[in-house]
Amino acid sequence: MKYINSLDFAKDTDSKDPLKKFRKKFLFPKHGSKEVLYFTGNSLGLQPASVGKYLQAELDNWAKYGVDAHFEGHSWYSYHEMFAAPLAKLVGAKQEEVIAMNQLTVNLHLMMVSFYRPDKKRFKIICESNAFPSDQYALQTHVQSHGLDPKKVLIEIGPRKGEYLLREEDILKAIKDNADELALVIIGGVNYLTGQLLNMPAITRAAHAVGAYAGFDLAHAMGNVELKLHDWNVDFAVWCTYKYLNSGPGAVAGAFIHERHIKNQKLPRFAGWWAYDKKTRFQMNHDFVPMQTAEGWQLSNAPVLSMAAHKAALDVFTEAGGISPLIKKSKALTGYMEFIIAGLNNKMAGKNIQLEIITPSDPMQRGCQLSIIAHGMGRDFYNALTKSGVFCDWRNPNVVRVAPVPLYNSFEDVWRFGQAIEKTLHLK
Repeated sequence: MKYINSLDFAKDTDSKDPLKKFRKKFLFPKHGSKEVLYFTGNSLGLQPASVGKYLQAELDNWAKYGVDAHFEGHSWYSYHEMFAAPLAKLVGAKQEEVIAMNQLTVNLHLMMVSFYRPDKKRFKIICESNAFPSDQYALQTHVQSHGLDPKKVLIEIGPRKGEYLLREEDILKAIKDNADELALVIIGGVNYLTGQLLNMPAITRAAHAVGAYAGFDLAHAMGNVELKLHDWNVDFAVWCTYKYLNSGPGAVAGAFIHERHIKNQKLPRFAGWWAYDKKTRFQMNHDFVPMQTAEGWQLSNAPVLSMAAHKAALDVFTEAGGISPLIKKSKALTGYMEFIIAGLNNKMAGKNIQLEIITPSDPMQRGCQLSIIAHGMGRDFYNALTKSGVFCDWRNPNVVRVAPVPLYNSFEDVWRFGQAIEKTLHLK
């Protein structure tokens, strides 16, 4: 696509967008009488307009049936099962390999119970040095729970000096260099700070080649990039649903466990009653017999009200045709934002300020998020944007993260984003 920095171009492109109707399926906060320019779907996705209806249906079910709603109406007993098909499509898995449950960090701990089994020989973990803090805390404390020192266990791979992105060859070298002692590789599929999409199949192959497990945190990848977890032979993955999946704050999360593991009764796990074989669950037997699907990692029965919002969001994805059409628009929309920022930098020449995009320029190495270093500008720049009705987010010391989400953002949004920056920096 040949981009043009004009309102006419943006509107014309939007008019031809096959996904344009989905914008109306989301609720935008207001700035005065107008909708904000919302580019923080990488942090919290917008509310689907249908969420209220879905929640009310379950409240009505509760009011009408009480405890019998577990088996009447929408049947809360099997409520979680409806998510297997849409989630499997989004992550490239078989339905029995995915489960909606818990929160992301809870699921990460549960997966580590099964897939981090350190011994005297294999005990090391390779991870990112700039992973999201919750992942770092989970890894540190989980290692400590085994009586080990995180400083001796965790091998943190970071960007080279003077660079912002991880190099694939550095990750693969670290795996090879620690081949005999490596137990697990756990890395974010898309880095939360830079928006870099990592080569998950290559990392998985390298980990397996030395006898280690490979798992991924998909918080910023789920609903944002193409995933083929089953074909890539990934051992496990975890994700949240409140970012690109638009399922609400603190919404139910999810997990993937490859089929070669789900029937392994000897694989250690923390158990809960909802993981028990559902055919005999209510016999309340003493010994634990897990279901031979990803459901076998569940702890508790479904949080139905949270899941109702999750269903509303996933139904929008299904109506949109899944991830493929979203990725196609995402590449064009994010490319347009990159083009607009390049034009802004031309106007900043000689002003000792610059917007440097640190997210990879190759569309195959990113999703829709662009992370921008605001050189020569402090947080006042971000605050001024917010006051003008632009929602993005700030990461110290000077990184602005912006995500033009294909389900509800438009080319006109991106054009107006550029205009807002021009006005904020007095470039006009």
